Amino acid sequence: MRYGLCNLSLVPLRLEASDRSEMVSQLLYGEHFKIIESNKKWCKIRLAFDNYEGWIDSKQFLEINSEIYHLLEEQTSKMTSDIMEFISDRNGTLIPVPIGSNLNALPHLNHSFDGNFVKGTKKKQNLIETALLFLNSPYLWGGKSAFGIDCSGFTQLVYKLNGVSLLRDAKDQATQGETLSFIEESEPGDLAFFDNSEGVITHVGIIMNDNYIIHAHGKVRIDFLDHSGIFNIELKKHSHKLRVIKKIIHQ
Repeated sequence: MRYGLCNLSLVPLRLEASDRSEMVSQLLYGEHFKIIESNKKWCKIRLAFDNYEGWIDSKQFLEINSEIYHLLEEQTSKMTSDIMEFISDRNGTLIPVPIGSNLNALPHLNHSFDGNFVKGTKKKQNLIETALLFLNSPYLWGGKSAFGIDCSGFTQLVYKLNGVSLLRDAKDQATQGETLSFIEESEPGDLAFFDNSEGVITHVGIIMNDNYIIHAHGKVRIDFLDHSGIFNIELKKHSHKLRVIKKIIHQ
């Protein structure tokens, strides 16, 4: 088995081994992974954080040995950048890293950092404060940063910054946590999931106080949530049909 580490700020993870293939997710700085298939230009990988698979350009990562990979796996207290920060290499060159980058990888990449980071699990009430950091960030299919993010990338990153792991896609996140029967049982920080006409879960957002929801749809925005789904405040109509509400964190 071969292993890798993302040594760049942000790397696209593609559905197929081609620059023209759609981006299904992204790697943030410091994320580590297994290489499960490769050819001359591309590597198919499985991320350690959420087991998500896809293809990355073989020039856009650093190959590491199994010892480093497992060392990163064993570090249960993750240091994560909580704002857009800069790290520096051994020559003092500054490299921007997005919010949510894994700073535990710094010593393995010969990089240094002197800035803000988060560590450990936070209280549930902190989720909304974190979510608001991304307000008005543009929607991007497969995106995982404030420069472009999709609905499940948004929820995954908000929870990650509070020390809780979610799976990557909305339909998979919907398998986690405790199911609630009514909106009235929910608390700020719980997740609401929405399905399409075929009954497939395609969207997710974070419930706020007073029946509001923050979610990525065109941009990270705040709308109204009722028993039917998301009521778009600007368009004055429902944009998503409610399927299920899940409680991931109890306190």
